[in-house]
Amino acid sequence: MVDKPDVVGAVFGQTEGLLGEDLDLRELQRTGRIGRIQIAIRTEGGNSTGEIVIPVSLSKTATAILAASLETVDRVGPCTAKVTLEKLEDIRGSKRRKVVSRAISILKGWEEDISPGSDEITSAVTKGKKSSVAKFGPDNLPAGPELKGSSEIIIVEGRADVINLMKCGIGNTVAVEGTHVPKSIIDLTKRKNTRVTAFLDGDRGGDLILRELMQVADVDYIARAPEGKEVEELTRRDVQKALQAQIPADQALAILQNKRGAPPDRRRPDSRRPRREKPERQTPRRDERPPIRERRPPRREAVVIDEAFTSRIDEIKESFKALIFNSKKEVSVECGVAELAKTMEAQEEIPAVVFDGVITQRLVDIAEKKKTELLVGAALADIEHRPKGMTIATFDDLGQ
Repeated sequence: MVDKPDVVGAVFGQTEGLLGEDLDLRELQRTGRIGRIQIAIRTEGGNSTGEIVIPVSLSKTATAILAASLETVDRVGPCTAKVTLEKLEDIRGSKRRKVVSRAISILKGWEEDISPGSDEITSAVTKGKKSSVAKFGPDNLPAGPELKGSSEIIIVEGRADVINLMKCGIGNTVAVEGTHVPKSIIDLTKRKNTRVTAFLDGDRGGDLILRELMQVADVDYIARAPEGKEVEELTRRDVQKALQAQIPADQALAILQNKRGAPPDRRRPDSRRPRREKPERQTPRRDERPPIRERRPPRREAVVIDEAFTSRIDEIKESFKALIFNSKKEVSVECGVAELAKTMEAQEEIPAVVFDGVITQRLVDIAEKKKTELLVGAALADIEHRPKGMTIATFDDLGQ
């Protein structure tokens, strides 16, 4: 059994003076013509095997001589050893192959995104005739041709949104046509084994439809166009990016309510606290008013949390990712925020969770069952029940 230092000593020691000063390993490494020698050792059954990788910047002849000299190494430490050359590889050739492969991929993507020629326009128009906008329900709502019988439904705002998504190859859509959600769509969202996603504009109209959908329909996920843009204006790439970044509906509503500064609309009436009468305010005289510094609220102390958790926050910010830690403070599971609740349910015990999303009551309840001690998120919704022994914090609380 030998270690890396034994191998390094054998390589340098047994080749020293063998090929003269021009090809001496120490001199080549000092002048930068040899890079850092990489050694991997595997030990099994009392024997050690391994791999030596040496990056060089020499001529073919010098490289071949140097490779042959390494095969003369016959001892490593106190043990008998054998070194065999497996291969010589030209890194530049490998890089050229990667460049060619990547260039082909870029060219294909470019041809799909650039303005089409006359042949492509004719083909697109012909294809558009074959798949026209369908009608759904008694209200004759605009819908995609694949809506009927689909287990996944995408709700959009208007007919133009349906048409744009059809151009992007998405046909399982239906439009609400206004801020009032029709009954036919409400019934459609409550159909069993159906995954419902609302794809809304990034403006106030989208906010209003989101709030109403959450009150009257069963929506699983929310996708939004970039702020200030409408779904009908998005390119195929923007549509794919927005749908990939969809988040659970409860979290989307919580984000909206935090932005508006009001409690979530979905809070049950029986959970609301009774409103207390405010005592009549008496304005003190000028000479009785306390100094301004005494009327300021006390400064909120920052939450102190182990660096093993806080050091990963910058990594997941604005990525909609979630990290689940084990008892050794190591990441055991990494997933998207949309799958966090389902992933947590599948775990037996979860010591800590750090994720780029909104901490909702549902996540807190799941974390309590899994004996979670730390729950860190980007924002915090209206939490009615905080389990004892669980630290709940946001990125702002940690100064991130």
